Amino acid sequence: MRDIDMPGKYDSKAVEAGRYDKWREEGRFEPSGNDKARPYSIVIPPPNVTGKLHLGHAWDVTLQDILIRQKRMQGYDTVWIPGMDHAGIATQAKVEQRLAESGVSRYDLGREKFVDQVWDWKNEYAETIHDQWAKMGISVDYNRERFTLDDGLSEAVRKVFVDLYNKGLIYRGEYIINWDPKARTALSDIEVIHEDDEGAFYHVKYPFVDENDEFNGKPYIEIATTRPETMFGDVAVAVHPSDDRYRDLVGKTVRVPLVDREIPIIADEYVDPEFGSGMVKITPAHDPNDFAVGNRHDLERINTMNDDASMNENAGKYNGMDRFEARTAIVDDLQEQGYMLEIEPIVHAVGHSERTGVQVESRLSTQWFVKMGPLAKQALDMQKDPDEKVNFHPERFEGTYERWMENIHDWVISRQLWWGHQIPAWYHKETGEVYVGMEAPEDAENWEQDPDVLDTWFSSALWPFSTMGWPDEDAADFKRYFPTNTLVTGYDIIPFWVSRMIFQSKEFTGERPFKDVLIHGLIRDEQGRKMSKSLGNGIDPMEVIDKYGVDALRWFLATGSTPGQDMRFSYTKMDAAWNFINKIWNASRYVIMNLDDDTKPELPEDMSQLSLADRWILSRLNTTVDAVLKNFDKFEFGEAGRALYNFLWNDFADWYIEMTKETLNGDDEAAKKNVQAVLAYVLDQTLRLMHPIMPFVTEEIYLDMPVHEYDSIMNATFPEVHAELADPVAESDFQSLVELITAVRTIRTEANAPMSTAVDVLIETADENLQRIFKENSDYINRFVKPKQLTIASEIEAPTLAMTKALSGGQVYVPLAELIDIDDEIARLESEAKKYAGEVKRSSGKLSNEKFVNSAPEAVVAAEREKLADWEAKLATTNARLAELKAAKDA
Repeated sequence: MRDIDMPGKYDSKAVEAGRYDKWREEGRFEPSGNDKARPYSIVIPPPNVTGKLHLGHAWDVTLQDILIRQKRMQGYDTVWIPGMDHAGIATQAKVEQRLAESGVSRYDLGREKFVDQVWDWKNEYAETIHDQWAKMGISVDYNRERFTLDDGLSEAVRKVFVDLYNKGLIYRGEYIINWDPKARTALSDIEVIHEDDEGAFYHVKYPFVDENDEFNGKPYIEIATTRPETMFGDVAVAVHPSDDRYRDLVGKTVRVPLVDREIPIIADEYVDPEFGSGMVKITPAHDPNDFAVGNRHDLERINTMNDDASMNENAGKYNGMDRFEARTAIVDDLQEQGYMLEIEPIVHAVGHSERTGVQVESRLSTQWFVKMGPLAKQALDMQKDPDEKVNFHPERFEGTYERWMENIHDWVISRQLWWGHQIPAWYHKETGEVYVGMEAPEDAENWEQDPDVLDTWFSSALWPFSTMGWPDEDAADFKRYFPTNTLVTGYDIIPFWVSRMIFQSKEFTGERPFKDVLIHGLIRDEQGRKMSKSLGNGIDPMEVIDKYGVDALRWFLATGSTPGQDMRFSYTKMDAAWNFINKIWNASRYVIMNLDDDTKPELPEDMSQLSLADRWILSRLNTTVDAVLKNFDKFEFGEAGRALYNFLWNDFADWYIEMTKETLNGDDEAAKKNVQAVLAYVLDQTLRLMHPIMPFVTEEIYLDMPVHEYDSIMNATFPEVHAELADPVAESDFQSLVELITAVRTIRTEANAPMSTAVDVLIETADENLQRIFKENSDYINRFVKPKQLTIASEIEAPTLAMTKALSGGQVYVPLAELIDIDDEIARLESEAKKYAGEVKRSSGKLSNEKFVNSAPEAVVAAEREKLADWEAKLATTNARLAELKAAKDA
């Protein structure tokens, strides 16, 4: 054995120490520069500069790194562009919160100094994110790193805004938007979190204007509202046109309580006759549905609140009150003046700002909008072309995208913030004329720029091409690497980000932004709950790495879920991931210790001299390479991981390595050289297969091999399928050997007969090929079963007191007269017979299903028929042995 500097236990800290910095210094993450190679590009979904990365980010970048590392090894000219998002309201809210702790507001600082503070925050947290990326081992090209507020991306944003405006696809107008009264800005739907709050339905009298009018004998109608503070914005009461209960009321007028303003009763199909009383008040300035009704009926819009959610002059005597303070006062006055009929306590879902936590208001506001109709149509039309469409994985998420785009509303893109891309629109100070352009007007002193900034999603929608140098269409990266190949992201932002990248890319480049989009789910805790601060169940990925190492975390993240599904984080699974790497480490250590200094990871020239075990492991390796390649191509990393795990743990470590020990310790030098070559080759190829998922430990082991072709495994070529290594006969023969060895070992365990106890082993099989396999490989049987005497024959007079196991094509007897009870053996065989009968029933049912037989691949159906025949044979063998034992017992 060679002396090697590999400790007997995997130490993640020692393996990872300094490795990432070395890779960066050596330029391992940069494109190859080979113009003849096929390009492959990914842009990172830019994390917000609001804080540390969480497990979801770790999952996201792990999947991307797997893709980029594999493609790099396959000879592609790869580039993975990193970057971060300025995150508009999210970052501004964090900085305002920090300032508030010192008693300072942004208004105290002014816009310029406040923005300086946000840049300081950005630089601080960008450094944190860089450290976390390094700890995750992601191979991004830092030379190409971008930020959504850098000069190049800012130019792209201005161009898109100006071009859309000039095409009539951006306009300014009044609309109902989500409003955060603490941050004093519009919000996107994704920034609104609905939570259950205690509230009430307030049932209020709205008296008829005409004293002669009545309904159900009363001079008023009853209206229920959860927000009496918006009553002052009421401009109508609506009923459904087909609701016979209220047909005679349409056209009459009622008074709004407390302000004595007259409003009409109208008919509109928006009203649900089955909900509540079937009558609703219409407040166009404070409800999006009411806004639409108001537009249809040309109704006035009365805004009753200021931008901080205090009541304004339209609220009469409640002017200046906070909205909730006003609600209390209004309810008191309604009760005192006899308008309140009932207060019905309820719990209902209320929108809250994700960033500030306050209740969101639906508020009429003048904002900038993108007209979505034409943009959505051309993006949807693109999906009809198989060569141009974006391919969703799993495919079902294409439906999520298409449903969103088919029902899309105009997009409000302005935000009342100071941090972000300031809208490139100027208003003339005297005439009010609007100017939109890439730069300020020449006589800038006469113009005032719109103080609002653009929604964060506006700039991130351009990310796949703005990061490549667009709008310079001659930019080298844009010409070389756009469209990108794969986007990896969560299903929760398909509407808000994925869809916007697609329609903006189609509009401005004429192409899809990426060929494939891999959708993953959310990471939940072990109980399936979403991780949140309120539950205190969040997991810091950096702490997990400190405990288990990054490769263990990456293995768990890569293999713990299928595409599109949520994943549950589990420390038990992290323990299993670490154990797997430790198994790889120890198997590799054994291999490297048993290689000569000049052993190359190359197969012997004369393959005819290889043993059954040699040919079997090479064929299994080949099968594993095929499985990994196919599943990587389908983004089925979990399935690829299962193939790798089974090969490494079961085939390589538990079986092949054990079977090499006798040869390596023997005197046959030629056989030893063959085994060393096979060990080196299989380990080398397996490390390459594992590298995209486990970059650190595979690099460490690869460089510890006595001979390695490359100075880094990152430069090694990814394994390919070699038809000449496929050996189904060897796989079948070896499987028969494994089945026999496992059967005898199981018998020993069940009979409490350790390997030190000498036992006879009798193998009965009429299959001449099976006899050949067992006889030719009797050395393996002797080593792993340790029989006192080994008998292989077509017919055997079975000892009565012997334990038996059915084999595929025969059965094995182990006489243990002094250790077994005949009743126990009958019970055990009855249990096995029951198991075999269940498998026969299952397989027969499957094969009797016409849908399965007619639609499944022919090879799958044939394999199922082979399984059925095997189960039937084992059942028959077991039942026959049971009959023998029962007869012997009765004799």
